[in-house]
Amino acid sequence: MNFNYANSLRSSFPALASCCLLVEGIDQQADVSLPVIDFSRQAVARLSGGTESGLTEIQAWRHAFVLMGLKPTQYRCAAESLLRRLRKEGLLPTIFPLIDLCNALSLAFAIPIAVFDRQKINGDLQVCYAQGNEIYQTFSGTTESPSVGEVIFADAAGYAHARRWTHRQSGYSAVSQYTTQALIVMEAMHDTATADIAALSQVLTQQIKNIWPGSMVTPISQE
Repeated sequence: MNFNYANSLRSSFPALASCCLLVEGIDQQADVSLPVIDFSRQAVARLSGGTESGLTEIQAWRHAFVLMGLKPTQYRCAAESLLRRLRKEGLLPTIFPLIDLCNALSLAFAIPIAVFDRQKINGDLQVCYAQGNEIYQTFSGTTESPSVGEVIFADAAGYAHARRWTHRQSGYSAVSQYTTQALIVMEAMHDTATADIAALSQVLTQQIKNIWPGSMVTPISQE
């Protein structure tokens, strides 16, 4: 499969840096408690001097949301939402091992990480402006259509796997207890985004290989 961005989106957000990984051979019974604690502590240390809104990584996404016509305090990117919850509650709930690991790394790096069940994605996946006829399924099972011009993750069958870019993921392609293949997308727009995305990808890849020794992690070129 291919993962890419629409040319019009790239033109609007030239600072965007991203990485897409295909992960195969995983299960959802692994113990990720130690790395989750470690990365969460790193996030807490970063927040000790203020709130998540002061982080350069989050400020860049807030600016992007403004450019998309969204109120950044109403629609927060995934990383900001996680950091905010950590600061207020001191702990994130456990979901599935791969999700818990990616959430903890998202906290530590203040970078949104989207995780999709690969087998629920039809053909290629593109981040693009919605036409308005795509199908989006909520976690409760209801269906919606994104607004025309909204930034979504769309596949070849017309499913929207995320709405408002990094704000809201679809329940249709969310990781479940049966997920053995996952597509992981990391994105950032701050000044050191390219270097930080590379570092995040390297750390995540090593963690996955340590936790799931028989797994395969393959970078997906953005064509």
